[in-house]
Amino acid sequence: QGQLAESGGGLVQPGGSLRLSCTASQLKFGIYTMGWYRQAPGEQREMVATITSNGRRNIADFVRGRFTISRDGAKNTVHLQMNNLKVEDTAVYYCNGVHGSLAFWGQGTQVTVSS
Repeated sequence: QGQLAESGGGLVQPGGSLRLSCTASQLKFGIYTMGWYRQAPGEQREMVATITSNGRRNIADFVRGRFTISRDGAKNTVHLQMNNLKVEDTAVYYCNGVHGSLAFWGQGTQVTVSS
């Protein structure tokens, strides 16, 4: 049973930066498409960014140019670098790993953007 553990959330002022990390265990990290999703209160969960096993990235329009996704196979970790954060980026951010019919989610990390 794969496990994903997020870290790096917190409170930041508008215009600030945060780096989220997700470390995978008990799964073959190298074959999984990894991603970050977010869910704001009262809203549906939405895709923020994904990265395939060969490094192909898909970035949501609402964060393109501000957020970057990367993966480190040696550390079984995927990162989300978030720059120029806006109040509307406030949400719980979830790490996701998918391979075929297998899918795993982390427990989420809160990101709050507020002055």
